[in-house]
This record gives sequence, C-alpha cells and structure tokens, in this order.
Amino acid sequence: MEQNDFLELHVFTGLKNVNEDFGKNPVHYFSENDFAEILKRVEHFGIGIYTIDARLSADVVETANHESFKKKATDAKWYKKAFSTFMHTQADMTYSATYKVSPKLLAR
Repeated sequence: MEQNDFLELHVFTGLKNVNEDFGKNPVHYFSENDFAEILKRVEHFGIGIYTIDARLSADVVETANHESFKKKATDAKWYKKAFSTFMHTQADMTYSATYKVSPKLLAR
C-alpha cells in the first residue's frame, strides 16, 4: 500500500476535502473540525506530520513545522500546539498538512 492510499483509507475517510482545485493541486484541505479529527487519527496511528498550513480563502496565512518546535514529526505535542494557535488566530480557516506514514504501517 502506498502512503496516499493509507491516508485516504484510514485518515481522511468520512471527511470532506474542501480543496476546490484538487485536480490541479492534489493537496487535501479540511475544515477546522475535520482537521481536528485528522489529528486524532494521525496520533492514533503514529503518523508523522512535517508541516501544517492554515489558509484563509486561497491564501496561506500561517505555516508551522516540527523543526521550529524542535520536536519529531510523530510527536503529537507540536502539531496540537500549532493547530491550537492557528484556531485562536483566525476563524474559518482550512488546514492541510504533509504526512509521513511509516513503512511498517504501509505493510499492514
């Protein structure tokens, strides 16, 4: 199984991708509530998150990455803190992330 297949099947399932240009830009964007659910699922599976982008309309408002928090990509503390900060900065943003699914999970 490939990483994108795993994410679609186990992490993004039942959630709405709000990226209207998905054909041109294959990045998944999610509402605040859906992204909160994604973070729960990511933590459950031990998936790494390298970056999180917070967008308002089509513009990136904020970006955070695990290196700026001096944490491993799989450490839930950094992405929970970043998401919490984004939520308190601006309402009605959409969120995307870059993920790393371990080969061990992909082999299941």
